[in-house]
Amino acid sequence: MKTKVTAALAATMALGTAWAFAANPFVDVPSDSWAYKSVVELADAGIIQGVDGQYFQGNRNITRYEAAEMVAKAMAHMDQASVEQRALINKLADEYADELNNLGVRVSALENRVGNVKLTGDARIRYINQDGDDNGNGEVKNDDSWSYRVRLRANAQVNDRMKLTYGISTDSVNFANNGPADSGNGDIYTDLANVDYNFGGNNWDLLVGRYEYVMGGPRSYGFLFGDTFDGAQLKYQNDKFAATAGYGKFKAGDIAGYTYDNGSQSMDGVKTGYGELEGFFGGGRTAGSALGVYYNDFTVAGAEGGESGRDSLPFDDAWGAYGSLNLGKWNLFANYEKYNSSDSSTSDTDVWIGKITYGSANFAAPKSWDMWVEYLNADDGFNDHNGNFVGSTNYWRADNLLNNVKSWGVGVDYTFAKNAQFQVMQSFASEAKEGSNDPGEETRAQFVFVF
Repeated sequence: MKTKVTAALAATMALGTAWAFAANPFVDVPSDSWAYKSVVELADAGIIQGVDGQYFQGNRNITRYEAAEMVAKAMAHMDQASVEQRALINKLADEYADELNNLGVRVSALENRVGNVKLTGDARIRYINQDGDDNGNGEVKNDDSWSYRVRLRANAQVNDRMKLTYGISTDSVNFANNGPADSGNGDIYTDLANVDYNFGGNNWDLLVGRYEYVMGGPRSYGFLFGDTFDGAQLKYQNDKFAATAGYGKFKAGDIAGYTYDNGSQSMDGVKTGYGELEGFFGGGRTAGSALGVYYNDFTVAGAEGGESGRDSLPFDDAWGAYGSLNLGKWNLFANYEKYNSSDSSTSDTDVWIGKITYGSANFAAPKSWDMWVEYLNADDGFNDHNGNFVGSTNYWRADNLLNNVKSWGVGVDYTFAKNAQFQVMQSFASEAKEGSNDPGEETRAQFVFVF
């Protein structure tokens, strides 16, 4: 417990209001008291009322709820505070977050506090090993099976509607790389740099700059792409519906600097215009079930021939649909995508994904866990002339388990401490859809830490 005087001083430092002409309302605080200025400021601002309107009782211990009331009233005067004082208000609000919620002050709204800069990030240590294929090829890995990645994010609230985000990330850095740390392997790069503006009663959102784009939206699987993207996106959403439209350029994976056909010509990368429609039910857009449809139109920048060179990609455009059904601790998920071939002599490419999950591994809830099983059926048509997967998938499988393949997978996620999770994934019964060269099975295990 803090004394009333100590809490009052903290709130006064946060408030920083003028007091010169305010009158002292409390008979037990003499003008020569060391706390006189702080008490008068708070009383004049309406942050403290005293006892019976006459006594401050500064030596009395106060409850956390009383302290939270002072913080809530200081928050109402945020526009009068300096940058340093805002930082103190933010610190006090975080300290009394539970009490503020119980008092009806939405702590989630504190994310919109002007002047608040929040630093977050994550770190991943990962092991990947894939057996050789039927011909002894594949991607057998030994010392280079272990890698790490670190990402940092800075989120700055400009005003109650606008937020700036800047993020940096390492590549997936291999522990087997025995070269010097400045060799250029595992470069640090900017993966986020955007402005996010909410308007229209916060139902509309405009995102411009570099952001993470997941093809089909955050609740789809992101089979072809889920990574760094430069563009602009406009979204309308409420608790039951969301509509999204955007345009931009892929900045990660082979699709970011695509070389077509026989490798004789390099491009400036691939661009896409996209649209998404989603419906939510049984719990809203964050916790409930959902249905979604989406469309992408692809263009290769700088290519020759075709409609702006689109014919140099294996496909012109794509459409997809997903469904996510929550049944208590169970979730049933299905995703279908069709890629329309850019060559009239070849067939269109289809992808089917199904997944069943039990439980929910939450980074904020230690000992929470989930387990899942899934099935992938992907046609041939996602590799470039070098045999590399053209996208930057949000999927966990490696290159030759994403193209011309039917494959099962199983996994477990376990939160072993707050903000720390262990994840393990294993493919099985994988086989090539065409030809006899079946891919090798993949084992993946990783520790993920968020902060």
